[in-house]
Amino acid sequence: MNRAAVIALTALAPISWGSTYAVTTEFLPADRPLFTGMMRALPAGLLILALTRVRPRGDWWWKAAVLGTLNIGAFFPLLFLAAYRLPGGVAAVTGSVGPMFVIGLSALLLGDKPSTRSMLAAITAAFGVSMVVLKAGAALDAVGVIAGIASSASMAAGTVLTKRWGRPEGVGPLVMTGWQLTAGGLLITPIAFAVEGAPPALDGTNIAGYAYLALVNTAVAYWLWFRGIGRLSATSVTLLGPLSPITAAVVGWAALSQSLTALQITGMALAFAATLAGQWQPRPVTAPAPAPAVNPGPVPVPVTAQGRRLPELRR
Repeated sequence: MNRAAVIALTALAPISWGSTYAVTTEFLPADRPLFTGMMRALPAGLLILALTRVRPRGDWWWKAAVLGTLNIGAFFPLLFLAAYRLPGGVAAVTGSVGPMFVIGLSALLLGDKPSTRSMLAAITAAFGVSMVVLKAGAALDAVGVIAGIASSASMAAGTVLTKRWGRPEGVGPLVMTGWQLTAGGLLITPIAFAVEGAPPALDGTNIAGYAYLALVNTAVAYWLWFRGIGRLSATSVTLLGPLSPITAAVVGWAALSQSLTALQITGMALAFAATLAGQWQPRPVTAPAPAPAVNPGPVPVPVTAQGRRLPELRR
């Protein structure tokens, strides 16, 4: 599969995550963010484990736990805490700084030298997202801002470590997805019960919403995301992240009758352009192949008519 196809498939993950807000507000019980995080991660992870029947071995027990904590177990609660403490636009902006964390961690852990192009793309994408989601008079909350930035840092660290550690031999991205979702879901579960109490009563609409989040929005989306990390650079993958708030704005306009201003449309175009720029890969400059060395072969020794060799000339 060529690089463009891999990018397109990986981009489906943040596009899917952009529908989370609409599904949460329209289909799920209110004020149960931790329970929702648990329902997104744990059922999806257990389902994948049941289908693949592959367990971690050796040091991959603790590696899967670390990745599951960073990408799921810590990321979900911090993200929801930011969403509840901040206006949606501010929370989205704190999330858009993730590519900057990935660029820095890639330089530290992967030895990838930061490029001016990737830094400009990350900054431009964050600016474009702010144009889409920020509203006048948006209030700031210190705890919410810290939680939002921490959630971005957690996901960035998980992305870079996923790239650094790779996968065990013979283990595909679907298995890795199952390990991480299960580990993260098990971490969230006791926190959800301790903070929010017993699970709420669910009707058919709630069940349909949770089924979508667990299967499409989480199992399939994270499988595509981890698959992309294995085939692309960590920076290229994370610069697809701005597609999530862009999708959220489009879904809000199309499905929830939310209006889009000229400023928001401009911001969407800017963020999308930065996302495309982040995927551009300059062609490597190849030096011309050196000319093959010519072997002159042995130097013939002159002989006389009688067949005697003449003395060799000193060179």
